[in-house]
Amino acid sequence: MAAHTEKNNKQGKPAKKEAQPLIIAKTPAEEQRLKLERLMRNPDKLAPIPDRQREWKPRAPPEFVRDVMGSSAGAGSGEFHVYRHLRRREYQRQEFLDKMSEHQDKDEHYLDKVEQNKQEAEERTAKRRKKREKLKQKKMMAKKAKQESIKKEDEAEKSSESSEEEKKEEEEQEEREADDDAEAPSFIMGKK
Repeated sequence: MAAHTEKNNKQGKPAKKEAQPLIIAKTPAEEQRLKLERLMRNPDKLAPIPDRQREWKPRAPPEFVRDVMGSSAGAGSGEFHVYRHLRRREYQRQEFLDKMSEHQDKDEHYLDKVEQNKQEAEERTAKRRKKREKLKQKKMMAKKAKQESIKKEDEAEKSSESSEEEKKEEEEQEEREADDDAEAPSFIMGKK
């Protein structure tokens, strides 16, 4: 055993990795867990991210057709296979064009739907904003009316207090005058 470790620890040769036990994933979740564990063993190493697969595109139709097929009865037996391949390729091309046009229609429909949803959301937002503004104005008007009524009440109280005070002062003055009249000698009042 010691000889075996000495061989691996020689200068210039890195030590071999320890053999990992073979674990067979029984469920997709377990498989995912194993992949994550393998990635996390060395976090400095970049994770492999596969490139997006390109969509299949048919070959462009030839600009110049050398093998012109005719509908003559004398065509050889080998021409059928050439015709079959050309027909299959043309059908694939037409199917691809149909799928592309359908895909574009779906994209346009989706974009229209998104635009329509945005407009509806903006309309709802505008409606709610208008409602909020109305409520704000209503509250402001109620607040102003309340402040005005408080001012009027204060003024009315002040005026009523001042009028009450004036009345009291007038009554007091009349009483003083009456008292003065009662105390004054009769010759001042014109009586003898």
